[in-house]
Amino acid sequence: MALHFLVEDSGSASTGDIVSLTGAEAKHAAVVRRLRVGESVTIGDGTGIWLDGEVTDVSASRVDVRIAGRAAIEAPEKRLILVQALAKGDRDELAVQAACELGVDEVVPWQASRSISRWEGAKAVKGRERWTAIVREASKQAHRAWVPEVSAPLSTGQLIAHADGQRMLVLDPTATLRLSAVEPDDRDLMLIVGPEGGIAPDELEKFEAAGAERVRLGDTVLRTSTAGPAAIAVLSATLGRW
Repeated sequence: MALHFLVEDSGSASTGDIVSLTGAEAKHAAVVRRLRVGESVTIGDGTGIWLDGEVTDVSASRVDVRIAGRAAIEAPEKRLILVQALAKGDRDELAVQAACELGVDEVVPWQASRSISRWEGAKAVKGRERWTAIVREASKQAHRAWVPEVSAPLSTGQLIAHADGQRMLVLDPTATLRLSAVEPDDRDLMLIVGPEGGIAPDELEKFEAAGAERVRLGDTVLRTSTAGPAAIAVLSATLGRW
């Protein structure tokens, strides 16, 4: 399979044009992946534009690609949104990376009351930038035409307001409704995943008061790093994406 690259200003390119990879993207292509003249690659802008092309020139700081084909990929009608509670170590980052590869359409960092990790001030800015970089690289690896958005970190109250018009599904191992039994409607699906210590009872009450449904994945309890990706996989099959 051809290597895939992201160039934000490539959306206006058409057949016959030259699109250049520069900066870190060029270094990755030329030095790390050792692209050669004549190889086929794909290029996207992260918002649905898909370009097929052939490498015409390679240097450590610039890789030129002549475009042979262009397509516009429609965004999914029903979006999958992962609300990932901040977690210690890299567990939340692992969840974000895998969820992006599996097809999530938006990622929302959630400052849950039981989150050990706290994003405040400059750390919140750096944290969002870090997740955005993870999402970008995972999208390239998965050859995705649409790169998921990473929102600013939200509190529980902010999250409920952010979910207006969306169907909230709270992953809870004590719930009676299985996620595989959920019948989609015309709303986007928002999956809410708690931190290591689980979602606090008062937060569950607030979610349910806002119309959220508690759902379970099965008979076992998954880590915060695996619950979201597993749920994305289940819903991808339910929505007919897989």
